[in-house]
Amino acid sequence: MTGYRRVLAVPGMAPLLSVSFLARTAITADVMALTMYVVLGLDMSYAAAGGVAAAMTAGMALGGPLLGRVIDWRGPRMVLLATATAQIAFWLSVPRLPYGLLLGAALAAGLLMVPAQAVTRQAIAATTPPAQRRAAFALESIQGELSYMVGPPIVILCAAQVSPGLVAWAVGAAIVAGGAGIALLDPPLRAANEVAPGDSHHPSHREWLGPGMIAALVMAFGTTVLLSGTDLAIVATLEAADQVSWAAIVVAVYGVASITGGLIYGALPRPLPTWLLLSLLGLATIPAGLAPSWPWLCVAGACAGLLAAPTLSTVADTVSRLAPAGVRGEATGLQSSALSAGFALGSPLVGGAIDLSVPAGGFAAAGVAGLAAALTGYLLSRRSAQSLHPLEPAPEGSPVHA
Repeated sequence: MTGYRRVLAVPGMAPLLSVSFLARTAITADVMALTMYVVLGLDMSYAAAGGVAAAMTAGMALGGPLLGRVIDWRGPRMVLLATATAQIAFWLSVPRLPYGLLLGAALAAGLLMVPAQAVTRQAIAATTPPAQRRAAFALESIQGELSYMVGPPIVILCAAQVSPGLVAWAVGAAIVAGGAGIALLDPPLRAANEVAPGDSHHPSHREWLGPGMIAALVMAFGTTVLLSGTDLAIVATLEAADQVSWAAIVVAVYGVASITGGLIYGALPRPLPTWLLLSLLGLATIPAGLAPSWPWLCVAGACAGLLAAPTLSTVADTVSRLAPAGVRGEATGLQSSALSAGFALGSPLVGGAIDLSVPAGGFAAAGVAGLAAALTGYLLSRRSAQSLHPLEPAPEGSPVHA
């Protein structure tokens, strides 16, 4: 744990991670808050709620690179304050908007979502020494896992007890507070020897968006397709076994295993290639479909979950290493877009596999999606290595060829 203590001792890192956790927890809960509002507040169908959720998710996927580019040019504070202001306007208006206008407003709110995750990742890349960066990104991935375990369940519990419109306001307030808090901290996004935001040198896409970066983005997408699909497969499997009430326990076990795996991986002396971690995650996911009951599904979920946070943290580390300082915001925005797209497409993909086969087919589809992304990443990483731009650099800066 010495490595984690050193990361948290970096000036400004502990408060940044704390405030970022507030923002990310609220952001992971925003789709659920809108879902509960449409279903309970507007008394509409889950399909209608899914439309609003899809609109916000699409906005976030499209807006990430655009906001990242503005951060590269103007720095984080202006973007954080502007997006926080946009979130104030959206969430205050949610209980007053009819469904049609809510769809358009959700898309706009997604486009202007507070970039808490992207700013945190850039700050980690800028302020932590290379030897500590993997541990720092492991903490960041654990933070993300905790936000998913905390945010949506709190929204569900509160929406059942109080007005869903009030819950939506609370979620919006937390997003705004987190964004304003990060703006107040104004973390540095460039190291002392790197180009500052607004300077004239901005590398072209040809210089950095090569096979290595594309491989990292493909594997980010594949990882979240697998993870979101796994959640749906868990519910479907337990529903078929008439044990759906245990789904929350199984998902919680998966999350705890992911956090444990992230802590262990961040403390290892050397990293592993992203394609290898994602391959192992895919292979560990497929057999979960054979679990006959919820206790066995907990065991299978724990085995796969150990690899989830390490895979996500390695993707973030890879993107930070491959992105030149002048375009780091755009690169992390693309990473966020890839993650959001994977979460959005994972459930429909796995749901289709379940409808065409059996619930176990959902785990197979999720695992195969992860394996396909890992294979693509491996092939692209080989091409990148042959071009002398390796995908997986070692912490000391020397390349680790696939």
